[in-house]
Amino acid sequence: MIAGRDRTRRNDDSHTPLPRSFFDRPVLEVAPQLLGRYLVRTSAEGSIVLRLTEVEAYAGEADPGSHAFRGRTRRNASMFGPPGHAYVYFIYGMWFSLNLVCGPEGHASGVLLRAGEILSGADLARKRRPKSRKDAELAKGPARLATALDVDKALNGSDLCGDDERAPLGILTGEPVLHEAVRSGPRTGVGGAGAVHPWRYWADGDPTVSPYRPHQSRRRQRSLDSDGPKV
Repeated sequence: MIAGRDRTRRNDDSHTPLPRSFFDRPVLEVAPQLLGRYLVRTSAEGSIVLRLTEVEAYAGEADPGSHAFRGRTRRNASMFGPPGHAYVYFIYGMWFSLNLVCGPEGHASGVLLRAGEILSGADLARKRRPKSRKDAELAKGPARLATALDVDKALNGSDLCGDDERAPLGILTGEPVLHEAVRSGPRTGVGGAGAVHPWRYWADGDPTVSPYRPHQSRRRQRSLDSDGPKV
């Protein structure tokens, strides 16, 4: 058993969808509480259930590290939408990244999903990530997570809080990580004024958590397969 899992919940409760009200709160409240939740990706190929183990918070127009810092654009428009929706973008011409919109509509804060443990659908994830040496690496880093779950721009704006079981993305109650097992530190690859915020959160001791890397030049960052995207 991974340290910090909340085993006090009944098994059937773990597959209850999270309500929109969960996301309609300040991003620094939502982000650490996403650890241990189940992300469900459904496609024509099958379904994958991933337990979130690492995330990063981005506080919209108040955060120099956020895509929304300079206001609304065509690229970041989903961040300004209702909470509980997906913000997906392409970076460096190589990777997609999956983020969850938080806070009231128009606030543009979000949580980058950095890493997770594949609970079911591992065969499908391995097919998409054939170079992974072990299952703990299938979704170890935001680019790998997006690749394993087949996330692309077609999912941008998707509602994760709907009641359609066939929806491409969903978020379930899961097994929340206990507060004492949540760790925090600087966000990976964020430089400048945004580097001071300890808004990366992870489950202590979980082997799927990606390694921390400080800000690098764009050329160097392109070579880091496990990272890449920022919100």
